[in-house]
Amino acid sequence: MIAVVVIGAGGLTLARRLVAELSDARLHGYAPRIADADIGFDDVAAHLRELFARGDSIVALCAAGIVIRSLAPLLADKRTEPPVVVVAENGSVTIPLLGGHHGANDLARRIAALAGGSAAVTTAGDVQLGLALDDPPPGWRVANPDAAKAVTAALLAGDEVELLIGAAEADCDWLRKAPFTCGGGTRTRPCVAAVLVTDSAAAPERGTLVLHPATLAVGIGCERGTDVAEVSDLVRRCLADANLAAGAIAGIYSISLKAAEPAIHAVAAELGAPARFFDAETLLAETPRLSERSEIVFRETGCWGVAEGAALAAAGPDATLVVSKQRSPRATCAIARSPRVMDGTSRGRPRGRLAIVGIGPGHAGGRTAEAEAAIRVATDLVGYHLYLDLLGALAAGKTRHAFELGAEEARVRAALALAGAGRRVALVSSGDAGIYAMGSLVFELIERSGDPDWARVEVVCLPGVSAMQAAAARLGAPLGHDFCAVSLSDLLTPWPVIEQRLRAAAAGDFVVALYNPVSQRRRTQLAAARDILLQARCGNTPVAIARNLGRGGEQLRLTTLTALDPADVDMLSIVLVGSSSTRRVERPDGGAWLYTPRGYDRKLDAAS
Repeated sequence: MIAVVVIGAGGLTLARRLVAELSDARLHGYAPRIADADIGFDDVAAHLRELFARGDSIVALCAAGIVIRSLAPLLADKRTEPPVVVVAENGSVTIPLLGGHHGANDLARRIAALAGGSAAVTTAGDVQLGLALDDPPPGWRVANPDAAKAVTAALLAGDEVELLIGAAEADCDWLRKAPFTCGGGTRTRPCVAAVLVTDSAAAPERGTLVLHPATLAVGIGCERGTDVAEVSDLVRRCLADANLAAGAIAGIYSISLKAAEPAIHAVAAELGAPARFFDAETLLAETPRLSERSEIVFRETGCWGVAEGAALAAAGPDATLVVSKQRSPRATCAIARSPRVMDGTSRGRPRGRLAIVGIGPGHAGGRTAEAEAAIRVATDLVGYHLYLDLLGALAAGKTRHAFELGAEEARVRAALALAGAGRRVALVSSGDAGIYAMGSLVFELIERSGDPDWARVEVVCLPGVSAMQAAAARLGAPLGHDFCAVSLSDLLTPWPVIEQRLRAAAAGDFVVALYNPVSQRRRTQLAAARDILLQARCGNTPVAIARNLGRGGEQLRLTTLTALDPADVDMLSIVLVGSSSTRRVERPDGGAWLYTPRGYDRKLDAAS
């Protein structure tokens, strides 16, 4: 996550441009001067420290001294510090202050290119050598980061440093920018250090920096529900027997039938590698390269081998099988080597992910951090077009699939189809997606469809602030004791069933939240609900009508049960009806609070 922090109006135009151009960026504005930022703050130093402590990348459009003085007390370990970049308000200069080799230098160069200014990169390796050995390009890992400083210092001092390439020779051009003495070359004096490029797991000699290129593809097959420890032990045994480095693994691969297998995803996470899956037809095409063929596997999957086939399909047509299929009681593993650095995500399909997200009443401050995180990592957003519009800058760079009101089933089917194809999808509802929204329909369609791709999707349900919670917070604490919610929409629930539930709520003396109280076509249900509740509680029972919560034109009106008029309510409203104990407390400013006591009065009276 990138926090673009602006404290004055002079930097606002550039800040907005950076938020639009940089992925996963949000505008953080100093509230006394910036009115419409995604996130506002009142204390500059405290806000910068909070962002730094939680590991967010910081792009601050202000004087460098402000950032230095704010963050100085937190500086401890440069290997764990997030990128911190300072940008002149006019974009003329961009300075990576911290985390240069953890993304700040690259981020500074990108910002300078966008702003038409210059990036003041000061790290010696970047300036004099044109590379950073402890921050290699994608597809490379540093086995022993502590050795990078000494090797870089030796190169800068003009000492002889040997470059030893044992893997992925064609992809080592980035290393050849530095003045290495290549293996076998003429030396003017003894080498004091070395850089070794290898996918082997040999322990490095003193003074040698080891770089692992991602050349290995690990294929896994397993029975349903295989224990994570069994699969993990098998993979590590295969690596150890072949003297291969876990740091050289580009990805973990299997057949699409196993896309939801917990053990495969757990091992991928353990090894820090992506998990990807191939259909049976792709694995069947690898048959000529398999070391053996299994009739049992063919009957079950439609291909002759999962572990070897997946490893070879991932590593490409020039790959070699360096570990043929190895077995444990319930799993198989094979490893293929590519002659080039692999992008572990370029072949195969990821397991699709569907996040069912509630965005609260509408404004950014009403969204949970979990909901925002799910939206940030999504590739596709699905929802009613108004809800997607409410996301503002958070939706930038996402593929939007907008639907009209009433197309709930179409929305959910679209979301499941996208996730079933391997996309990361956020199905967006207002309020809480599990309360009178899309959540239950997702599981209903998964159950009824029988589509195996839908069933293998990773479904994550994230809570949001529901309308009754938002309304209650504005009012005080009307939900302070037992309450219930009833939807008055009879489009999906027969009216007699709704009446039965209203009578039960009235008899139980619950505070009642009435969702969907009216629509353009439904004008009689709210009056009927009022009359049912009046049979069990008095006419002066407090009632609140909350409209457009968290959005422009928000309204909050207090009335009584007798005076409740459906003409005062529309489809953007929720109605809260108090219980017999709900109290109205007048405020000095002319307003009022509502609260429902929970019984503390008896304890307070006893104590006094």
